[in-house]
Amino acid sequence: MALKETLKNALIVSCQPVPGGAMDDSPYVVGFALAALSAGASGLRIESARYVAAVRAATDAPIIGLIKRDLDDSPVRITPFIDDVRALAEAGADIIAFDATDRTRPATVEALAQAVRDAGKLSMADCSCIDDARRALAAGVDFVGSTMSGYTGGPEPVDPDIELVAALRQLAPDVIAEGRIRTLEQAQAAARAGASCVVVGSAITRTEHVTAWFREALDEVYAPAPVVLAVDLGGTKIMASLVQQGEVLETVSLATDRSGSPGSWIAAIAEATSGWRGRYAAVGLAVTGAVRNGHWRAMNKATLGIEGEFPIEAHASAIFGVPVVAANDAQAAAWGEFKATQDRSDLVFITVSTGLGGGIVSNGRLMRGISGHFGQMRDASGDRPLESRLCGPWIAAEAERLGHACEPKAVFSAADLGEAWAVGIIDDVARRFAHLCCDIQLAIDPARIVIGGGVGLATGFLDRVRAEISAIGPSAVPRLQAATLGPKAGIVGIADLALTYKNQ
Repeated sequence: MALKETLKNALIVSCQPVPGGAMDDSPYVVGFALAALSAGASGLRIESARYVAAVRAATDAPIIGLIKRDLDDSPVRITPFIDDVRALAEAGADIIAFDATDRTRPATVEALAQAVRDAGKLSMADCSCIDDARRALAAGVDFVGSTMSGYTGGPEPVDPDIELVAALRQLAPDVIAEGRIRTLEQAQAAARAGASCVVVGSAITRTEHVTAWFREALDEVYAPAPVVLAVDLGGTKIMASLVQQGEVLETVSLATDRSGSPGSWIAAIAEATSGWRGRYAAVGLAVTGAVRNGHWRAMNKATLGIEGEFPIEAHASAIFGVPVVAANDAQAAAWGEFKATQDRSDLVFITVSTGLGGGIVSNGRLMRGISGHFGQMRDASGDRPLESRLCGPWIAAEAERLGHACEPKAVFSAADLGEAWAVGIIDDVARRFAHLCCDIQLAIDPARIVIGGGVGLATGFLDRVRAEISAIGPSAVPRLQAATLGPKAGIVGIADLALTYKNQ
């Protein structure tokens, strides 16, 4: 009982050197133990009877002893035999820890617990789950620990199992939190979850492990940033670029064969960029239309005809031999604009150009699928898509109808000069766009709406839209911003998305 009080609210340091490592010798283990005790540790966890005996000769602090063995006929490694219990007791361990998992084993949990009692010591059951703890407590163990969580099959987790610690505390008061506790915050979380004491090992006494953690962390910063093959596949042109950390290194362009198919377009991209093979770690495909669950389909076949759904990510990955992420081109541009500045508030991106598209970034994540396809929403008449009268082609068509055959850019220039016919066209577009922005604000309430595209960024257009919004007097006024990346937004965005989502 006195020992349990000593270890209440305590830090226990596990002094177990890497087997065969530079510190795998008694003087080092004793040195680690004494250093830990001098800094405030209340107890120690020591592996092997030899090291327990060496540490016992140097201190009378509480020792949890264990023996690790690699057996051919059992996965149990921690104190598997009754003779191990006796050896640890003779070496001077105060508490004897053993694997309490429900697996094939040389000695039962009940037999090990009884052997510890017979030796006049306290027992610690290293558990992987709550059922292990229930069986161990029924066998009369003194402490239950979370030591084995994550080590009985499957990939080893990175973080400690704080949920198991909390569950163990519901069964018994003497809970020892152990396993992958590497930071101050994790140790505190274990204590808050109800652990009576916390064991920290590798983070304190395994120099090799801690050094590797820091080396890997620095490698993420110092290692060259990965290069991405970023592709903007549009209805008339395909642009492919090598992108590294937002910088476009090289670019090739080719015309889109509108009589072709998704497979032929990807093959053409692969051929045009064949000289770049081996230089990129992932591929990002920004495409017109919608991408859902790796499948591409047309939203407006007049832009680019795609029959049915095409498994674009799987097909392209087989062609390029690296992970592939595909997204709608306007969504990719939305992500590019989001990443281009330090502002991490939610945004809606709208591009007004040949068509009308967009993307939504919420809580730091891009909404994918068909989100942001504002151009496919119905206009006030309900019989046509909104982009049919909110785009460059409509501006040109209206100008021609009024006897001024010219491109949208010329219409904007005429409007700037005050020519009534042009002012009327641009004001109509600005009015419809202002209503769209107000509707989006009411529906989504983004922190900002970022505007891009040839029409959206035309001189004076945003000022006209803001004036129209003021005339509407909405209850929530949208905050409009001009896009900053211009035509490379989609390329930069899809390059970053390729790295962000390639393993998901």
